[in-house]
Amino acid sequence: MTDLRTPREMIEALVAIPTVSRDSNLECIAFIRDHLGRFGVQSTLVENEEGNKANLFATVGPMVPGGVVLSGHTDVVPVDDQDWDSDPFKVVEKDGRLYGRGTCDMKSFYAIALALLPEMANLSRPIHFALSYDEEVGCLGAPALIEAITAAVPSPEAVIVGEPTMMRVVKAHKSIFRFNTRVTGHEAHSSQPHRGVSAVMVAGRMINWLHERQAKNAAEAKANCTFEPPYTSLHCGVVHGGTATNIMAHHCEFDADFRSVPGEDARAYFEELEAYAREVLEPEMRAIAPETGIEFRVDASVPAFEAAEDDPAVALVRRLTGQNELECVSYGAEAGQFQEAGHSVVMCGPGSIDQAHQPNEFISLAQVEEGVAFTRRLIDYLS
Repeated sequence: MTDLRTPREMIEALVAIPTVSRDSNLECIAFIRDHLGRFGVQSTLVENEEGNKANLFATVGPMVPGGVVLSGHTDVVPVDDQDWDSDPFKVVEKDGRLYGRGTCDMKSFYAIALALLPEMANLSRPIHFALSYDEEVGCLGAPALIEAITAAVPSPEAVIVGEPTMMRVVKAHKSIFRFNTRVTGHEAHSSQPHRGVSAVMVAGRMINWLHERQAKNAAEAKANCTFEPPYTSLHCGVVHGGTATNIMAHHCEFDADFRSVPGEDARAYFEELEAYAREVLEPEMRAIAPETGIEFRVDASVPAFEAAEDDPAVALVRRLTGQNELECVSYGAEAGQFQEAGHSVVMCGPGSIDQAHQPNEFISLAQVEEGVAFTRRLIDYLS
């Protein structure tokens, strides 16, 4: 028995399965796998080491070269401390919009394709689904998924990464470099700063270094850079440290990320920061307390993506959308990882990145309709 759902119903079903990155995505993967199976489509899982998360890839149509990969991520960001007007994991329609976590970023993209499975019966070249875990914490699942797909399927014509681009054709995104820094200081009374090393103050100097380095990038931004902002950004998002106002902090740690434009290496900025820590900060710290120090841990490194205007994937999506203009985006995705593996890649999907990660995240019904029309044109192209 087949499972006939409209795109709207499929979006509702996927959003109703919470897949926050810190939790398992296996319920969602099982749902998708069962749905594909009802149409006779076999799928392959690529699990993480712990076995609590999985990527999925599946091929609809003949196993021949020249197909198209539809790439998306199953995980969503948390809703903690966000003021939602409705249940984040239940789609609510209001004023021509569908509200819910993941409606925009990015379950609607592959929900549409899954709902249109019955229309893929006459494909002469395949559509490959590629659904990953932990994209939101650094595209951690995608490398193993891409490796498995590259080994298993004949060379596709294009990979379409369905991030929310308002169905515009995106040819480039920035890289993602994410790391944690832990500072160990030496406690003393705050009235005796000469006897202690405040981990919070040291961390503050490093965070200020990020600010000053970003300001330098902004001042030196190239006039012809089409990214917004047109330079590599350096950002600290989380800080934890200290015990009390009158105690020089023993520990402080912070999480930061760099978003570098194609052609720049985010790791080079990290090495500059590390050199500042080793050559300037640690000698000052250890002159007071030898046991102090600074530790770094790299959590994610996702390459930038940039396609040529005549790239096959770009040309295909231009044809399907009827657009000539190409765009660049500052957020990152798995497009750079697919490109590093030798695939022709483009980004295009329904919804606006402006709604991603926000309370009351939504996708407009108009964008869903555009996504459906686009997918149907892709099916016709491959049939």
